[in-house]
Amino acid sequence: MKYNNIIQFVLLLITLMSTGLTSICISAPVSNSKQRILPLSEFIQLATSSDTVFEEILIDQLPLAYRRDTLLPSEDILVSIKHEYYFYLDRNRSNPNLTLSLNKLFPFTGTDVTLSYGKAASYIPNNENSELQLLIAQPIAKNAFGRGRKMQDQIIGIENDVVRYQIVEAYEDYLASLTSTYYNWYSAYENLKVGRASYTANLKLLDNIHKRQRQNIALPIDVNKMELLIIGKKESLISLQENYQNISNLIAKAIRYTGPAALTPAKPDQPLTDVVFERDYPQFTQTSRTYTILNLLEQQGTLEVKKAADDLLPSTNLLLGYRIEGKDWGIENQDDIVFAGFSFDWPFNNSAGKAQRKIAEIDRQKTVLSNQNKYQELSTNLKNLSLQITREKDLITIADEKIRLAELILKDEAENYSFGKVTLNDYIDAVNRVDENRFNRITHIVQLNKLLVEWLRLTDKLVDNNLVQGYEVTNPKNTVQ
Repeated sequence: MKYNNIIQFVLLLITLMSTGLTSICISAPVSNSKQRILPLSEFIQLATSSDTVFEEILIDQLPLAYRRDTLLPSEDILVSIKHEYYFYLDRNRSNPNLTLSLNKLFPFTGTDVTLSYGKAASYIPNNENSELQLLIAQPIAKNAFGRGRKMQDQIIGIENDVVRYQIVEAYEDYLASLTSTYYNWYSAYENLKVGRASYTANLKLLDNIHKRQRQNIALPIDVNKMELLIIGKKESLISLQENYQNISNLIAKAIRYTGPAALTPAKPDQPLTDVVFERDYPQFTQTSRTYTILNLLEQQGTLEVKKAADDLLPSTNLLLGYRIEGKDWGIENQDDIVFAGFSFDWPFNNSAGKAQRKIAEIDRQKTVLSNQNKYQELSTNLKNLSLQITREKDLITIADEKIRLAELILKDEAENYSFGKVTLNDYIDAVNRVDENRFNRITHIVQLNKLLVEWLRLTDKLVDNNLVQGYEVTNPKNTVQ
């Protein structure tokens, strides 16, 4: 494994621990050598190192380093050479015609510097003119002193920042999906445990009823009812086993696991202990990645309008130069000339430029309106999410109380049935109530954890913004043993 991946894993693990996703109190490994405990933190680490989805997300940041080079004018020195030979057929002679120039643009000031040398062929012998010239052109209207280029650079910087944030958000969605898969796996595992325990307990009861039948205490109908209950428990157990195995296969695929031991989840800790909308939302609006992106988009729209307005100005350049004129290659009999002036290009009407400015203004207004809608949507979604989290916490408390009471009722019904005070139907109802409440509790616990992860995702606290820094493309990783 390459060192950059190790750094990524450490960063990810620190991030997960900071958000509470790491299972701090991991249950001890089972003694069965054919099982392997896989905590949530280890699953996330292995999945991000083994699943190419992770690299597919992060690879999108690599082109950002080259966007300025492709979108801004080049600062390279441009060399131009033109060499021709003129053949004067009626005079039986020839002359070379040469033009050589070096051009350098300074984008952030707009200054254009050109150094040129030329020798012109002449029909008259020994009359070839030559020239060496240094010309400096400085824009003072459109792109005055590099203003337009500076705004374009700011726009590119904003676009790069937005893309980087969006990459982190894409990874955040990916991490939330992985975490949700793990919670589903843990839920299936706990449901399977409840199903097995219920099936085993009822098998023992069936044996007890068989004994009571042989003693002429239990009726044949009681045996049939109990056997029907066992068949139902077995049927449920088969479905629970299949569901658990299906999700286990997804877990193994995510981490490319090929080892012989069966993977088993560990109980994950609650991602967050406390969510208060009135306290957390103001902080979210000030520090979140989402609000930063929305603000950047508005800034980009403003710059686009200014850039379009700058492009409407006439192309006007101050010119300053020094020229040496003479004869032949060595510029003999030279004359030194210093000159100054200006150039002026103005497309009258410029309907295309004006339309571009109007479009930029409309796009900015659209961005502002879109952001306002998103602010309201985020506030509503987070407020409703906090209500759902509170609901699940309350339902877990109720589920605990219902399990406690259902177990007490089951204990009493078992005793009453042994003394013939109640029918077997009452006892079966009590058994089913206990199982149902246990399944419900698992469902509410898992749902609460999912909602808390969703809260972390929406408030941009699930992963760190610096996650993608320093990422390099690597080859796909090996499978996990």
